[in-house]
Amino acid sequence: MRGLLKQAAIVGGLEAISRLRMDRLFPRAGGRGLIFTLHHVRPREPRVFNPNAHLEITPDYLEAVMQAVREAGLVPTRLEDLPARLADTSDQNRYVCFTLDDGYRNNASHAAPIFRRHGMPYTIFIAPGFVDRSVTLWWETAAELIGKVERLEMDFGRGPERLPTRTAKEKHEAFCRLCEAFRLVPEEELVTRLDRLAAESGIDPRGIVERELMNAEDLRALANDPLVSFGGHTMTHRKLARLAEDEMRREIRQSVETVAALTGKPVTTFAYPYGTGCAAGEREFQAAREAGVRIAVTTRPGMLSAQTLERIMSVPRVSLNGLYQKKHYIPALISGLPFKLKKMA
Repeated sequence: MRGLLKQAAIVGGLEAISRLRMDRLFPRAGGRGLIFTLHHVRPREPRVFNPNAHLEITPDYLEAVMQAVREAGLVPTRLEDLPARLADTSDQNRYVCFTLDDGYRNNASHAAPIFRRHGMPYTIFIAPGFVDRSVTLWWETAAELIGKVERLEMDFGRGPERLPTRTAKEKHEAFCRLCEAFRLVPEEELVTRLDRLAAESGIDPRGIVERELMNAEDLRALANDPLVSFGGHTMTHRKLARLAEDEMRREIRQSVETVAALTGKPVTTFAYPYGTGCAAGEREFQAAREAGVRIAVTTRPGMLSAQTLERIMSVPRVSLNGLYQKKHYIPALISGLPFKLKKMA
């Protein structure tokens, strides 16, 4: 219920800003531009149970975003070039950066051709554990498992539980229950339990990774695109704030070094997995800086501003959320008003 109310509030806000053209009343809300967050870019497939729908947009919607940023006068730039551009006091341009997390195969097959067609640079954040298939995509595994079974028997941190998963409502509740369990159980331990259950139900978690994510050969091929850059995303895509300091620092440093070796391109950018306030804080920001990162991004919503350089290790982004793929919402996102109004609420 809480999720549905949140979605309704977001839709209401986007509709109001779009229909009333509120961006004309608050032209400064857009600041110096924005960094978009993407994950999957692929044609829509009808699915009864798709708890990860927010992580995927269609190629047509990405095309619409390309057109909208041009119409808004935003200047596309590489993420690694953004600090220097913002530091130039004589530069009054508003900028846009495109970033894609995790390195899905459809980034190369569906997104890259669109970026090339529009001459837009883009950055893909890579976790090497996905590349060598040593780490699984727990959210994709969970979606397939819960979508398949009629009940989920698992220890979510308070002892074994049995959850019914026959109806769409029950499946959604079970998925949310699993997501909440990551607050109680170490991520690696919970993923191991999930992968074991999936295997017992005939689902191959590493096969999902192979199907969905680029491998080393794919990355080297894509690196030939002059528009693409790559960034670190930790080695194993775990919530950094829950790791011991030595391990956290190693996750950041080694990912930057390994991605550079995999792609043959310098890596000076980084994205914190999950990217929320409870996933990364000042400790992680300092570690990224010490690893040679020049700009690091979160998933905290917001626009670029005069203060961005002061928080260059924790820059906000704007999600291209698959739940809100209406073309008239794009100017509202570019305006920055949804985030300004949220702060005022």
